[in-house]
Amino acid sequence: MVQGGEHLEVDIEKIHQVAKYLTKAERDSGLPRSADRRHVTQQRRGGAAGASLMARPPGSSPMLLLLAALGLLPRRAAAAPYEPTWGSLDLRPLPAWFDEAKLGVFIHWGLFSVPSFGSEWFWWYWQKEKKEPYIKFMETNYPPGFSYEDFGPLFTAEFFDADKWADILKSSGAKYVVLTSKHHEGFTLWGSKYSWAWNAIDVGPKRDIVAELALSIRNRTRLHFGLYHSLFEWFNPLFLSDASSAFRTKQFPNAKSLPELYEIVTRYKPEILWSDGDGNAPDTYWNSTGFLAWLYNESPVRDTVVTNDRWGAGTICKHGGYYTCSDRYNPGHLLPHKWENCMTIDKQSWGYRRNAQLSDYLTIEELVKQLVETVSCGGNLLMNIGPTHDGVIPVIFEERLTQMGKWLSVNGEAIFSTKPWRAQNDSLTPGVWYTFKPKENVLYAIFLNWPSSGFLVLGEPKGIAEMTEVKMVGYGEPLKWTSGEKGMVVAIPQLPFSKLPCEWGWTLQLTNAN
Repeated sequence: MVQGGEHLEVDIEKIHQVAKYLTKAERDSGLPRSADRRHVTQQRRGGAAGASLMARPPGSSPMLLLLAALGLLPRRAAAAPYEPTWGSLDLRPLPAWFDEAKLGVFIHWGLFSVPSFGSEWFWWYWQKEKKEPYIKFMETNYPPGFSYEDFGPLFTAEFFDADKWADILKSSGAKYVVLTSKHHEGFTLWGSKYSWAWNAIDVGPKRDIVAELALSIRNRTRLHFGLYHSLFEWFNPLFLSDASSAFRTKQFPNAKSLPELYEIVTRYKPEILWSDGDGNAPDTYWNSTGFLAWLYNESPVRDTVVTNDRWGAGTICKHGGYYTCSDRYNPGHLLPHKWENCMTIDKQSWGYRRNAQLSDYLTIEELVKQLVETVSCGGNLLMNIGPTHDGVIPVIFEERLTQMGKWLSVNGEAIFSTKPWRAQNDSLTPGVWYTFKPKENVLYAIFLNWPSSGFLVLGEPKGIAEMTEVKMVGYGEPLKWTSGEKGMVVAIPQLPFSKLPCEWGWTLQLTNAN
């Protein structure tokens, strides 16, 4: 029996892998039939087309009953450690590598990189909200009747060089990278069989972007490779139909979103799965707990994968591996749960914008400040760049990444594999943030402003005579210090600019301080 070009035995295994993670209601209800391509091409070519009966995720009770009766389903393995409930999933320990990594690079790349105007939400602002600047932009630059689908062939990526990207990412000093495999527009950067004629192999580059970058990252760097995936799609007819029924039907997740998730995990083995875009639908609509149970129990990355908290309306900052809470989230204080500050070098957009001004980009001083504050409060920083439609990382982003790498080459010991200290920032001197290495009993005081007086007053640590040693990272000589009224006063060496360990933000290493 063959349907949609897929052999039955291939899909039986997929059905078995995840059927046990569906709720009883989902098993009993069955799944919708595959999308008719005629409906999809009306608004967005291929968004959910090609999702055959055999391609949809498991849980169709008639088929499962038939397969079970025929004895074709393999025996169920021993009970998995994680059940498809938040109470169980939230108990999973976060793989240690993520907390040690501290810094990642986010890459927003897709069809929105072709108009490269305003925002990566270009399609929504133009067609749904009909914002005047977007309408005017299209009227001025494109012929009448031009549709968003027409950007597909223009997403050429002719200068995309995965090895060069990997080298640039490596130069940043970051420890992980997250690529947008699919944004809210629904266009996939891999040849997904669930996104017919709306992917980077069928349209535009005619290349598997995800595969190329994953290979280069793994061959040329030690970065952990991660993928962003949007659960919903703005104009997919199946999602719009489900939304019109208040999500009582589940055509879209069963035919499109869930199969894509299983596909990218099994094919590319990402160590980070960065979910986004719930479309105001609850996690039960997305079967998020079922998917995550499979991810943690049976997937090829079950021991190393890290997930975020965007798995349906109401889950953000509440459930998941680590919390993001909101875009550009930077609480400025310690949180009881591991978190990430995902933010953009371009303050106005996640995707590349041709109309960006120099003042729209964060300076390296601002980025170092973001990193130091975030890590001191127990978070990771995910720093976003946006390549051009032809596959180039703009030089402003490359410069910021290499500058960050230069800073980390000196100060990385105060960032990577550190823990929050009892005080995150200093109580007397603004712009001083602390990190800690308990095993070594080393405290780091990172100060963002060079003291003109030649003395740095620290209100939190207390030195111990003849035991506490203070050094500036990147400067070999021990520094003199005295006990202050509350903490310590450290004599900062008066160095010419050319002799400074680095240009933006400096680190004191305090050994055996209280």
